[in-house]
Amino acid sequence: MKHILDELENRRALAQAGGGAARIEKQHAKGKLTARERLEILLDDGSFEEYDMFVEHRCHDFGMADKTVPGDGVVTGQGTIHGRLVYVFAKDFTVMGGSLSLSHAQKICKVQDMALKNGAPIIGLFDAGGARIQEGVDALGGYAEVFQRNVLASGVIPQISVIMGPCAGGDVYSPAMTDFIFMVRDTSYLYVTGPEVVKTVTNEVVTHEELGGAKMHAKVSGVAEGAFDNDVEALTQVRRLINFLPASNREEPPHWPSFDEPERLAPVLDTLIPANPNMPYDMKELVASVADEGDLFEIMPEFGANIITAFGRLEGKTVGFVANQPMVLAGVLDIDASKKAARFVRFCDAFEIPLVTFVDVPGFLPGTKQEAGGLIKHGAKLLFAYAEATVPKVTVITRKAYGGAYDVMASKHLRGDVNYAWPSAEIAVMGAKGAVEIIFRGEAGDPEKIAARTKEYEDNFANPFIAAQRGYIDDVIMPHSTRKRVIRSLRTLRNKNLSNPWKKHDNIPL
Repeated sequence: MKHILDELENRRALAQAGGGAARIEKQHAKGKLTARERLEILLDDGSFEEYDMFVEHRCHDFGMADKTVPGDGVVTGQGTIHGRLVYVFAKDFTVMGGSLSLSHAQKICKVQDMALKNGAPIIGLFDAGGARIQEGVDALGGYAEVFQRNVLASGVIPQISVIMGPCAGGDVYSPAMTDFIFMVRDTSYLYVTGPEVVKTVTNEVVTHEELGGAKMHAKVSGVAEGAFDNDVEALTQVRRLINFLPASNREEPPHWPSFDEPERLAPVLDTLIPANPNMPYDMKELVASVADEGDLFEIMPEFGANIITAFGRLEGKTVGFVANQPMVLAGVLDIDASKKAARFVRFCDAFEIPLVTFVDVPGFLPGTKQEAGGLIKHGAKLLFAYAEATVPKVTVITRKAYGGAYDVMASKHLRGDVNYAWPSAEIAVMGAKGAVEIIFRGEAGDPEKIAARTKEYEDNFANPFIAAQRGYIDDVIMPHSTRKRVIRSLRTLRNKNLSNPWKKHDNIPL
């Protein structure tokens, strides 16, 4: 029996060695951890259960029959994060560059199937050079099998992708269909075709970083939800994100102990809004003051920064915060902000996470660039997402709520459950100056009349009371009581029962 046990240990050691000591040293020299080292950081100590450690590829072309490594370039299995089950796969760049073969894909598909069947999140760690060219259509078929499972799992279990090295070609589309993509600055790259192909086809000379680096995708393209400085920080933050998410759409989000008083008042909010309506203020101060212990996990902080999307907790339960940010572009809605917030709202709705929306929006961003870029369709995405959502929705208008943007931002008309306003709220078709210039254009030559008309318009509309009289605002609240009032409202909505008409699926304006 001993020789059999020794054989097992030898085989395990060979599989765990990946591409060998020299390639592991190269991986470390690039500032990157190995696949197994990453899983050790991501998962609770001793919780990892590995699957398919001994799987090898079955390709015999181009001399591949003599190039087999147990595990075939990807480590798969299950483990726990803070005691909660997750499924994982980590591509191993030390084994044939982490390239995807049919066997490699089948390993990933197995944990995808298990995650979906057992209702647990799946986390993929990407560090690979794309398809294994020697396998041809088998590798392409393997990719498609993974993609199909990404689609079926969407909205059922959380799917998280962490790009920790190169990720190119077919490898990019699986992360693109997951809920969150995180990248590591300076060591991870995400692109359909690399710099060499780009130069050949378009004659552009571009670096890996410029073409698909973490900084670009987190700030410019919006492909990544966040970028972190190194492997350890990225994996630690993924552990933190999991704490906010339910295991599946069959479960409620986790409830963690909170030591923050639900009735806590925040007097500082009474002076948050500047006297000058054109002066900005930091909406993050409001969101942090409302959330338990001020603890927030912001999604896409660098992209579309004129709107804030973040997970937080109220009474220990996860909520999704959406808030216009007056510090950036006056909090206006543009293409990037609309896409960012719409995707976040739809995620929260899919996983029964209540939505709390703070509104200070002067409208949609005008201009030929926005219109040519499809602002109408992109803005409609956010409108569609809020209108479709059946989760509890609590909205607080802090200052401006102008034009169609008032409607879009979780208004009562889009089935907002509880809609509050601060006394500083201004709910109108547009600002007083622009409105008066249109309504009373015939009096434009008389400054005194224009000033009087402007004051009349402000008295009538630069406040929340007309909307409150119509029932579009449920109450005008003191800023310092915002946390208390939002929490009380969410308590009453815990058993909310609302469903949309039956349909195969909707047709969101993509």
